[in-house]
Amino acid sequence: MSHSNNIIKKYTLVTRQLATHTMLETIKLPSILFLDIETVSGKAAFSKLNKSTQKLWETKAEQIYRRSGDELPSPKESYTEKAGIFAEYGKIVCISVGFISQEAGGEMNFRLKSYYGDDEAALLTDFAQLLDKTPRFMYLCGHNIKEFDIPYTCRRMLINQLPLPAKLQIHGKKPWELNHFLDTLELWKFGDFKNYTSLSLLCDVFGVPTPKDDMDGSKVGKAYWKDKALDKIAEYCQKDVLATAQVFLKMVRKDLIKEENVHVA
Repeated sequence: MSHSNNIIKKYTLVTRQLATHTMLETIKLPSILFLDIETVSGKAAFSKLNKSTQKLWETKAEQIYRRSGDELPSPKESYTEKAGIFAEYGKIVCISVGFISQEAGGEMNFRLKSYYGDDEAALLTDFAQLLDKTPRFMYLCGHNIKEFDIPYTCRRMLINQLPLPAKLQIHGKKPWELNHFLDTLELWKFGDFKNYTSLSLLCDVFGVPTPKDDMDGSKVGKAYWKDKALDKIAEYCQKDVLATAQVFLKMVRKDLIKEENVHVA
């Protein structure tokens, strides 16, 4: 592709992104499903993998650490640290969702629900059924949802040989064909595609309570495999969903949801 075509492509993407910001305030809040997933390594330890998968992971780990410039740890350590973020080597243990509801002239309420457990196929099936029941015009909103949550979920559904719900049938679609995804990370970029901004940082700049109080993503694997703390993981995932919703509300210049108006199913 020529240099001029690259410039045109980037200009087009930025223009579309700015147009998205313009339309954000016209979206009805009850038409948004906020979500987040929590993932862990597929096995409790590297030694639990079969020999062929071990070799494949060793190759993957070399690529990961070479790219980052960090020293390559042992396969055991690298698997514990990184496997959970790759759908081919990890699995989903929790999906949390949240809806905003509001009576005419009343305060906003936020309803949270989590699908979690050891049986990944079961929780993915339950989540897919939820998506199939939502209206066609429903938006899906999350932080880094386009780069992580959505592709990871789609891949794990296929690995589990589950049908993709209509909202996740996105094979080969162009970015502008995915307008039903609202990504708070992407919305914050405003055309600056070289930097990553964490949800915690956005919470800080917007004055939103951080979800990273007693747990963060790096601790989910231990909480699952060693502590068997699925309830704690679900609670953490719900906090991420609420934080994402609050950040989105700030982006559209709305009041925050009050703590007493948050309800967990």
